Amino acid sequence: MSVLEYFIQGFAAMTWQQYVMFAVGGLLIYLAIAKDYEPMLLLPIGFGAILVNLPLQVVWEHEGVSGALKILFDAGIMTELFPLLIFIGVGAMIDFRPLLQRPWMLVFGIVAHAGIFIAAYVAYLMGFDVGEAASIGVIGAADGPTSIFVTSKFAPGLMGPVTVVAYSYMSLVPIIMPPVIKLLTTKKERMIRVQAKDGNIPNWVIIIFPIFITIIVSLIVPIAAPLIGFLMFGNLIRECGVLDKLSKTAQNELSNLVTLLLGITVGASMRAENFLQVQTLLIMILGLIAFIGDTACGVLFAKFLNLFRKKENKINPMLGACGISAFPMASRVVQKMAFKEDDQNFILMHAVSANVSGQIGSVIIGGIVMSLIPYFQALLEKV
Repeated sequence: MSVLEYFIQGFAAMTWQQYVMFAVGGLLIYLAIAKDYEPMLLLPIGFGAILVNLPLQVVWEHEGVSGALKILFDAGIMTELFPLLIFIGVGAMIDFRPLLQRPWMLVFGIVAHAGIFIAAYVAYLMGFDVGEAASIGVIGAADGPTSIFVTSKFAPGLMGPVTVVAYSYMSLVPIIMPPVIKLLTTKKERMIRVQAKDGNIPNWVIIIFPIFITIIVSLIVPIAAPLIGFLMFGNLIRECGVLDKLSKTAQNELSNLVTLLLGITVGASMRAENFLQVQTLLIMILGLIAFIGDTACGVLFAKFLNLFRKKENKINPMLGACGISAFPMASRVVQKMAFKEDDQNFILMHAVSANVSGQIGSVIIGGIVMSLIPYFQALLEKV
């Protein structure tokens, strides 16, 4: 190899698809910095997408030797370690007191995820296999770690587009939710004031809660045990009162470090040959269907409950939309909408209750989805 050939081998190895991925990575970095769209994840994902599409893909795999990012991907994503560690940090950040004061709000955390199944069914009709369709549907959970967990198990080839779409739409919750809510509700319904019945929750209940939920959910949906267990372990660290340093570490250092590694590793799965396909565009469309479906199902279920409630006990239908797991963005959006209609309507704590229930609901639904996939795969093989 001549000196000239040596210095131009990088240019010679490039394809137009890789240059396109440079632009995609740059767009994600721009959205993270200029628009503040989930910067902690979109920025490292964008840079990871650029890294993995550099000449010869040395950071991924070269001449049969795994690169640094492939090692991280295999060790952190394919083993499901990174998403689970993220759940410890998420659990340490969540205060379940608003939900314990209004336990009936838990129903919204389940019902508002119906959009997952709608999007998954549409994805299957479009030609995706069962595992891929389910992974795409889980985007609607508005819970990045759950999406990554399910996708790594059943559709690792879609890791890049599913993750990018999931976190992109999570950051767009303030844009996606309001039009859907306004379409399905009247001004009068959005002005409904919900009676506050706050009360002190005994400390022992707050401590027992994560242990109880872990056991109950794991008994009902065994495959969800890792997800709910790590989430509630983080919450127990927060609430036990004797591990303040560990709680702060989980909320900050652990969460930040794992998020950093998770983002750049997921970005490394966005190789040009895998990402630049028609299915990526379809995933974007289906992800939007899942988000809209979740919001709509939550609102419509709240309206359905109001048919059986007395006038003074009506539920503001917007609370149903908070059942998605985009915490705390969804509850802030709903409070802002309520305040716009009536500057004396404070429903934030009720919205937070539904929003926190959505975090638990996303884990439960994720476990249910993972339990159903093998069943449907076996069923389809017999047909």
